[in-house]
Amino acid sequence: MSSIDEIRDAKIKKLKLFKNKGINPYKAESKRELSLKEVIDSFDTLEKPARRGGKKEEKWIAGRIMSIRGQGAIVFITLNDGTGLFQALLKKDILGNEKFNFFNEAVDIGDFIEVLGSFFTTKRGEKTIEAKDWTMLSKSLLPLPEKWHGLQDIEERFRKRYLDILMNPEIKELLIKKTKFWDTARTFMKEHGFLEIETPTLEVTTGGAEATPFKTYNEDFKLSLFLRISVGELWQKRLMAAGFPKTFEIGRTFRNEGTDANHLQEFTNLEFYWAYANYEDGMKLVEELYKKIAMDVFGKTKFETRGHKFDLGGKWKRIDYREIIKKETGIDVLQTTEKEIKNKLEELKIVYDGDTMERLVDTLWKHCRKQISGPVFLTGHPKLVSPLSKSMEKNPELTERFQIIIAGAEVGNGFSELNDPIDQAERFEMQQKLLKAGDKEAMMPDKEFVEMLEYGMPPTCGFGFGELLFAFLADKPLRETQFFPLMKPKNLE
Repeated sequence: MSSIDEIRDAKIKKLKLFKNKGINPYKAESKRELSLKEVIDSFDTLEKPARRGGKKEEKWIAGRIMSIRGQGAIVFITLNDGTGLFQALLKKDILGNEKFNFFNEAVDIGDFIEVLGSFFTTKRGEKTIEAKDWTMLSKSLLPLPEKWHGLQDIEERFRKRYLDILMNPEIKELLIKKTKFWDTARTFMKEHGFLEIETPTLEVTTGGAEATPFKTYNEDFKLSLFLRISVGELWQKRLMAAGFPKTFEIGRTFRNEGTDANHLQEFTNLEFYWAYANYEDGMKLVEELYKKIAMDVFGKTKFETRGHKFDLGGKWKRIDYREIIKKETGIDVLQTTEKEIKNKLEELKIVYDGDTMERLVDTLWKHCRKQISGPVFLTGHPKLVSPLSKSMEKNPELTERFQIIIAGAEVGNGFSELNDPIDQAERFEMQQKLLKAGDKEAMMPDKEFVEMLEYGMPPTCGFGFGELLFAFLADKPLRETQFFPLMKPKNLE
């Protein structure tokens, strides 16, 4: 078997054949008249004149050559233009010796060409274009991987994602389905009266989530900045104060954390904010949204992923944060100490990062959630782990917050937004203490946000979810569902 370098050298020699003839092998435009999907969809019409003995209709089509099968004076090739696959037949007696022989000498699998010809059906029933002419559009210099043996290494697949998508139709279909996932969500929000907006990606302080941010620097302002960790939560709340009743944004978020099946450093989220609504209203809307996504994108409500089975159809149950933890561990998170939680985590052999009460409680919860298949609404979160959520009037230590749990993971988070400026300032002070204590995921205080609250913000429900939901419904690791996940360059490995 030839090495990659040997194959490339052979292709370079073929490239020179075009240049020796004064032919540009990398054209700026194509004479293509129909996509391959359009050819397939209208094939009967294109072939009809020839079947009736009339003048054959000739069209230019184009695509990447995926296979070449030669049989003496005829050659069959398969073209792929991203919309479909189609067969072309090249015959020496139609093309002429020069064009036919030059094709055999200079063209390889992987090249992009255009073909002029008429349409017919072979004796085997294959829809085909019979070539009258052909032109090179883009000469490839490296070989495509073999269909069954190429790109088996997962890191190589992600590094050369363009080849992974090209050679694996199921990957392409997955990514197309993901675009439909977001299209469905966007359409749903607009149909329910939400205005799509844009908020800053660069922030002076990060807000709206608890995560370690990426740091950057603005040379013009001489200012340290952060990439946002939420889709503009504190900005969208400002819009509630500005008089917008319903807003949403679909955008990228960035978190400087580890990589696993459920976590990446860059991903897409949707967040909406709804004035004069509370978390009860939010739960009703979100349940409707998730069911809509399930049916429109996947055509079902029953799923199986990560060892869990769940059905998004029917009425979703509610479970209580405090009760679940107490049932699973014996600890009441409102009546406990840091020492008691640490002892329990060590007993359960759970490695924990950070020893603040907020982080310890959150670690305990993450252990308990693993057995929950869902779908369920998790409610009754302590104020300690919900710095932006409104407290319950009957029990101020708990908040009007809800999370959606499926397959042992959180795939949505919302609450009645805290609009009491004094309460918010106090919670930011608590978060500041956690930051000073070394909790990298604690929320940064935002004095200007508190100032906005002092001007007044109406009762508001906020909610956010991300492409992790799509990954769970598709039963794929999160990285598999991204077009181009972050990869470490080879020279740094």
